[in-house]
Amino acid sequence: MINKTRQHINQNEGLIFEVSSPGKKGYQLPDLDVPEIDPAAALGVAAVRSEIEDFPEVSEVETIRHFTRLSTQNYGIDLGLFPLGSCTMKYNPRINETVARTPGLAWAHPYQPESLSQGCLEVVAVLERMLLEITGMDAVTLQPAAGAHGEWTGIMLVRALHESRGNGRKKILVPDSAHGTNPATAAMCGYTVENLPSNEYGMLDLSALERQANEDVAAMMVTNPNTVGVFEADIQKAAAILHAKGALVYMDGANMNAMVGITRPGDFGIDVMHLNLHKTFSTPHGGGGPGAGPVAVKKQLEPFLPVPRLRRVGELWTLDQHRPASIGKVRAFIGNFGVLVRALSYILAHGGPGLRNATLDAILNANYIRKALEPYFELPFKSPSMHECVFGDDRQAAKGVKTGDIAKRLIDYGFHPYTTSFPMIVHGALMIEPTETEPKQELDLFIDAMISIAKEVEEDPKFVLAAPHNTRTSRVDETTAARKPILRWRPGQ
Repeated sequence: MINKTRQHINQNEGLIFEVSSPGKKGYQLPDLDVPEIDPAAALGVAAVRSEIEDFPEVSEVETIRHFTRLSTQNYGIDLGLFPLGSCTMKYNPRINETVARTPGLAWAHPYQPESLSQGCLEVVAVLERMLLEITGMDAVTLQPAAGAHGEWTGIMLVRALHESRGNGRKKILVPDSAHGTNPATAAMCGYTVENLPSNEYGMLDLSALERQANEDVAAMMVTNPNTVGVFEADIQKAAAILHAKGALVYMDGANMNAMVGITRPGDFGIDVMHLNLHKTFSTPHGGGGPGAGPVAVKKQLEPFLPVPRLRRVGELWTLDQHRPASIGKVRAFIGNFGVLVRALSYILAHGGPGLRNATLDAILNANYIRKALEPYFELPFKSPSMHECVFGDDRQAAKGVKTGDIAKRLIDYGFHPYTTSFPMIVHGALMIEPTETEPKQELDLFIDAMISIAKEVEEDPKFVLAAPHNTRTSRVDETTAARKPILRWRPGQ
């Protein structure tokens, strides 16, 4: 067994209702030295109730300890490595938070006049300029709220362009190595989705693309680097095939973390793409938000971008609402402004060389893990890895242990699990993305844990199948939990 583990030892924690005892209070105050007022008389009977059913009654110290102990039961990026592949769960520099909390930015009201919003609009203008330089595109909208929303916006732009030419077209090609949201987005936008297979290298199959690309195809949605962590080396050839048929190339930019400062989508044939600012440019990620999914386009798609569009008139920035070809508004105001501020802070703090170094570090970290784990886990594609590496569980499955079992055992070693069973083109996938923020010491601890688990599978697979062993809650029945969740607590449950 490995000794290099993180164990967070404290007692189990009950529900706040279970800690409760009748009559306890979280405060103690002296007697009033002024006449007592009847709340019902002061506020009205409708605004007052005598008690809250089952409301927990606890002391101050019990309250503090309860919520402090609960906080230790959660895992977060400030605690350790978060190796979720395809999610880019990296540490968020605190300078971003400091800048976003600048009063003039944090408290700017979205309805205040443009004349009083020049600083905020300047932030938007500078970020647009930076993103265009990074992507090599011609125009960008910052409105979309997150990646999937950016996808939807991008494909609506594709539809608008084709319809303006008198041919809406019917199909979107989606490689099997694309993000799962891509086919869903295409279907939501009214297109028929056609699958495009990968070749033995985990890349686009150009021969299949040539067969499937025709005048009925509106666009291809490609994730690059794709979900097996491989850069699409033939992307320029693929773009040329599609452009020859009048189709466009949409790029899912969720994995831009592996390209910033090295290559630009606009230079290798991409017509429209989205960026996940909350991934590539470091904003707290997960838990439902916040996010930002700007969409960058080539010149032919610029007239269709959502309103309003930022425009310079003399010495002032203004928001142009009068654009007849626009697809309209896709979000309130100009987007998730706080996320935009954080992204600009991140970009300016790094500068061009710093952004490139971050990309190189992300690639180095992923390949460091890949090389160390390759003797112990199946590697389905031998193509060079970019920001993440994807293994399969074939060797462990022969012993009856699957990727989900390995992930649960990893919890015992003090790590959040990697992404399991995705991408689906890899059987029993173990998808690992360390990001650029992890030091070698952290990577070594993770590698040691994974190697130890691989050896445990060989020696005692039943032990791994029973994991996790050291958590407060043992392995749960996930099917029952999903189908019959308990959403309300009552005494005696």
